[in-house]
Amino acid sequence: MALMIAMLLAMLDNMIVGTAMPTIVGELGGLEHLSWVVTGYTLATAASTPIWGKIGDMYGRKGAFLTSIVVFLIGSALSGMAQTMPQLIGFRAIQGLGAGGLMVGVMAIIGDLIPPRERGKYQGMMAGVMALAMIGGPLVGGSITDNWGWRWSFYINLPLGAVALAMVSAVLHLPKKRSQGKIDYLGTALLTVGITSIVLVTTWGGSQYAWGSAVIMELIGIGVAALVGFVFVQTKAAEPIMPLHIFRSRNFTVMSLIGFITGFVMFGAVLFLPLYQQSVQGADATNSGLLLLPMLLSMMVVSLIAGRVTTSTGKYKVFPLVGSVLMIAGLFLLAQMDTETTRLTSGLYMAVLGAGMGCLMQITMLVAQNSVELKDMGVASSSTTLFRTLGSSFGVAIMGALFNNRVQDVMAERAGAMGSALTGKSAQLDAKSLAKLPAAARDAYQHAVSAGTHSAFLLGAAVAVAALVVAFFVKEVPLRGAGPVKETADASDDAKPVDMGKGAPEPVAKTS
Repeated sequence: MALMIAMLLAMLDNMIVGTAMPTIVGELGGLEHLSWVVTGYTLATAASTPIWGKIGDMYGRKGAFLTSIVVFLIGSALSGMAQTMPQLIGFRAIQGLGAGGLMVGVMAIIGDLIPPRERGKYQGMMAGVMALAMIGGPLVGGSITDNWGWRWSFYINLPLGAVALAMVSAVLHLPKKRSQGKIDYLGTALLTVGITSIVLVTTWGGSQYAWGSAVIMELIGIGVAALVGFVFVQTKAAEPIMPLHIFRSRNFTVMSLIGFITGFVMFGAVLFLPLYQQSVQGADATNSGLLLLPMLLSMMVVSLIAGRVTTSTGKYKVFPLVGSVLMIAGLFLLAQMDTETTRLTSGLYMAVLGAGMGCLMQITMLVAQNSVELKDMGVASSSTTLFRTLGSSFGVAIMGALFNNRVQDVMAERAGAMGSALTGKSAQLDAKSLAKLPAAARDAYQHAVSAGTHSAFLLGAAVAVAALVVAFFVKEVPLRGAGPVKETADASDDAKPVDMGKGAPEPVAKTS
């Protein structure tokens, strides 16, 4: 329960803050810096994720996890006290640093406490937390902002975080570790620069700067150079921040790729589905979290079933295969939506996509963790999380660029110069702006959004085909903790016995 509260903290924050942003801008000003409130948090989270994982492996999981909670709460408190937009951006970055350790800490500690064969039981709980954050976040954020003020959208983290701190401190008992090695600072710096460049390219490309602009090209060059340097340094470092030997495992590499594709597809869907439902189907933006209910409930139920089946049978290869097929089918169905599609029909399409996500979301982490030695549990968890995060950044950027271009083209075709002017700066109009449009322009915009979502979801379906192809390469290695089955890991030959040495913690950990 303590781990789930911490996981909820990390996932709920952006949902709550997103609802409060118009009020924050109204009080602090700085509309031109608005995107950085989200970007600063995302950058810090992505860049710190692999670092937290390695620190946990080297110096102990519990200490690293408690530290990440404290950093997150300090960032939350400071964000609530911010007096200017630059202050808020800086404090949100501190919050993001802590958030990077929350998700990795939860996954790695579960990996320490629970054998992979038993871990499937907890998948439904983790999927439920995700669904709760996506559905409840906007509702809670709107209610807090309206009744208590926007600062409480940050302060609300403090009591939840205090409970998580107290519970983790009291009931979580893990083997203590102390590595004699030193953190790979050069590798850390290069990886941070590389991740930052990637996230900035995907955030700014096609919005603040044209894809072919000098700024974007420079960022791509810096990012590529930093990542090439990072790979070189990892081959020489005594304690690499992301040991390259974990990628010798076929299953680990496959699951990292599937995680990237899942992130690409899922966050694109979360972005465009509410926009379609609000702009075309006339849904209320206030309850935007509820719009995704069919997808999230389906994902939670299927994830729970997949976890139970995995625990009882020890079989898991079927889920990446079935999940990829359902994901392709769901995205293809969503691409068929137009201005006449009913909410019931779109809800059924979303449920198909959610079922595919449910087969993939937690299985990728489970198999990735089962593919490495226990001493690398943290870096395996952080690497898998990082690939999913980077996938979401690419998904939002690429699907967003395709969507925006399609909307602008259709608006120009249907509404002429007025259509081009309406979507000149942004292809996304809020409900108030849409209501003020003349009937002809509103009709043109609804057709344009339908065309944009059609293109975006078709692209998503094409990308999801890659997940299906990759899933065929999964090798069903027995899950550790599977009763009499000898413990094995998916090493370079996919069948070596697990090396429990090399500073690895004892496989048995207890909770009170």
